[in-house]
Amino acid sequence: MDFYILLGVERAATQSEIKRAYRRLARRYHPDLNPGDQLAAARFGEIVRAYETLSDPERRRRYDQFGYEPAAPEPATGFAGFDFSATVHSVSQSTFGDLFEEVFRDAPVTVRRPERGADLHASLTLGFNQALAGGRFDVTVVRQETCVQCAGAGTTPTAPAPCPTCTGTGMTRSARGHMLFTRPCMRCRGTGSLAEQNCQGCAGAGVASRSERVGVNVPPGTADGARLRVPERGNAGRFGGPPGDLYVDVSVTPHPLFRREGDDLHLVVPIAVHEAALGARIEIPGGDGPARLRVPPGTQSGQRLRLRGRGAPGRNGERGDLVVEVRVMLPRVLDERSRELLRQFGEINGAAGVREHFDRQWRPEAADAPGDGSRR
Repeated sequence: MDFYILLGVERAATQSEIKRAYRRLARRYHPDLNPGDQLAAARFGEIVRAYETLSDPERRRRYDQFGYEPAAPEPATGFAGFDFSATVHSVSQSTFGDLFEEVFRDAPVTVRRPERGADLHASLTLGFNQALAGGRFDVTVVRQETCVQCAGAGTTPTAPAPCPTCTGTGMTRSARGHMLFTRPCMRCRGTGSLAEQNCQGCAGAGVASRSERVGVNVPPGTADGARLRVPERGNAGRFGGPPGDLYVDVSVTPHPLFRREGDDLHLVVPIAVHEAALGARIEIPGGDGPARLRVPPGTQSGQRLRLRGRGAPGRNGERGDLVVEVRVMLPRVLDERSRELLRQFGEINGAAGVREHFDRQWRPEAADAPGDGSRR
């Protein structure tokens, strides 16, 4: 457990920054504001312990030097007499209220209930065809895993050695003014020796951050903006709790030809004049490979043709449709023979039939005007 991370402050944070962080978190996790929430109560106990450690300069110095100390009920403080060998400055003096509050108060009880690990978020960019086909793709995440060296305990056994906090005496001394108090050492629990040390792999936190490539199963037909859940690939849980989940946001790059609407794919296909007039069968790209499109005779530019089941795969296992918009294109270069054939085509068919409907819409009076053979 890292008290600085728990409070959300830097290791070089000032006392005022630590106090502000504590007050902010206390308002969020205080048991009175979260009635019945056991996880909030456990988190509040950890926040209190972190604040009490980092707000005390001596305890903070020991914490920075030796790391996390397993929580234990605070033993009673005993009066050890007076010390008049040094002048006590007014800034370090304590009031009698502060003194006896520390002597007789109960130590905060930290309830180590299993905590679920935090969820992680990552992004994955796929090509248009990759998203249609689906598959397994890797994303790189930095996640907290249970430390393999200490199995999450935060400590590793060592040969017994004198406790550096109490120098092997099993007792620590503190001064309030000229009065001295002693209490059993919290680090060695009053034994004077230590047979374990903070794990070097995780610095006593029980979890370690590692970069990892996680495989993500992308269903066929995944659309842009989809969010995929990878169970139990978030941060490792604490105190035996389950790990969190990994959520992957998918971004799909646009395709130069296709446009997707739901599970339907839209495609604009150019055809020649003779194909539109006489009809044709042409090969076009589809969502699952090449497709054959039948162009009916007399097809107009802008007309839409639909191929059922040739679009993108849907969640229900069925594919969408391929909607093809036909664009009649004229050749860029015409030789003299082609020009002559087009002139003959125009002379035979004329343009009146082509624009007849347009003229009726534009000039309705032309439809009612008498012709050359009408009576007077």
